[in-house]
Amino acid sequence: MSNSIDTTALHAGYVPGNGDPRQVPIWQSTTWKYATSDDMGKLFDLEASGYFYTRLQNPTNDFVAAKLCAMEGGFAGMLTSSGQAANFFAIFNICEAGDHFIASSSIYGGTYNLFGVTMKKMGIECTFVDQELPLEELQKFIKPNTKCVFGETITNPTVNILDIEKFAKLAHDNGIPLIVDNTFATPVNCRPIEFGCDIVTHSTTKYIDGHASSVGGAIIDSGNFDWMANKEKFPGLTTPDESYHGLTYATKFGKAAYITKATAQLMRDFGCIQSPQNAYYIQLGLESLPVRMARHCSNAQKVAEFLASDDRIAWVNYPGLETDKNHALAQKYCPKGTCGVLCFGVKGGREASIRFMDSLKLATIATHVADSKTLLLHPASHTHRQLTDEQLAEAGIPADLIRFSVGLEDPDDIINDIKQALDKIG
Repeated sequence: MSNSIDTTALHAGYVPGNGDPRQVPIWQSTTWKYATSDDMGKLFDLEASGYFYTRLQNPTNDFVAAKLCAMEGGFAGMLTSSGQAANFFAIFNICEAGDHFIASSSIYGGTYNLFGVTMKKMGIECTFVDQELPLEELQKFIKPNTKCVFGETITNPTVNILDIEKFAKLAHDNGIPLIVDNTFATPVNCRPIEFGCDIVTHSTTKYIDGHASSVGGAIIDSGNFDWMANKEKFPGLTTPDESYHGLTYATKFGKAAYITKATAQLMRDFGCIQSPQNAYYIQLGLESLPVRMARHCSNAQKVAEFLASDDRIAWVNYPGLETDKNHALAQKYCPKGTCGVLCFGVKGGREASIRFMDSLKLATIATHVADSKTLLLHPASHTHRQLTDEQLAEAGIPADLIRFSVGLEDPDDIINDIKQALDKIG
């Protein structure tokens, strides 16, 4: 396969034979037929590969996961029902009650709640850290029961860039893997595995689908982390699983151990499977992803430059701007561009931000992000509505912050929409 991401996005994962469908077929079936009881029994014992029930695996899903895996430069992958499910599986596959992990405090609010509230109820503790701290300060948060480190390539909604190599060193110096959510950058603009990340997650609902048509998630394993070299930390992978007659994933499946366990154990028990129909939509999105990401970044750069030049704007965060604090990290990890999402504040604070949003005509107020159409959200009024301005500041989200997801429209039309909205609020 070509080293070009453009070609990989079109041709990886599914290679039709003579007379086969050119596009990935949708296997819209819950179950599969086998000739003998023994044939099916081998599948349940993980002694043979194949399909028997879509709650665990489906061919459509596997072809699409293989394409995304190739784009990320990984070894094995799986699809999930949502990005939240992907991040939950990624952590829970190696953590159990009594364990601890570290996550950047700048991550998406839904993930923050999953880690800090819901998983805490399961007996798994998460320590949130400032991702800009130096390595020696981050090391102080490591505990004997720490099992992994988690961050986002580009944070949502503050669009900060994770120093992947710094966090990879933190993880590997302590014998644990680094997990990175690559939703905003996509493998088109950053491949975290090349910088030392071990496991990549995605909300495929965002840029990968690109058209607000399907909810989904994915996990891609690099296959690089040596579970047996750190076997005392990861008993779920390195000791026998009694639900599969004493099988040990790391010794039986080698580099495929992590994804095999996530599929055979977590997907079996939690059932957060991607639907084949939605996987098909994701496949279509992946084919055009490189072209769309280039346009998203180009449009966002123009919008960010306009905002930075307008006196009515209090501040702008976009790593493509040379004045942005994350510009150097963006050049290192995302040299082709970051994403189409930026954030800014309108002078006048929270109320001015609300009046600005209500005055837009082309851009749409929506909880979605990373879509073909321009969308925006005011966290203080929407996703973080329950917090005071002081609490918002503690979370790193100013009360005037607007998350602006630049779409694929003509950039002049987007800028003109912003101009007329600013003119209306004075």
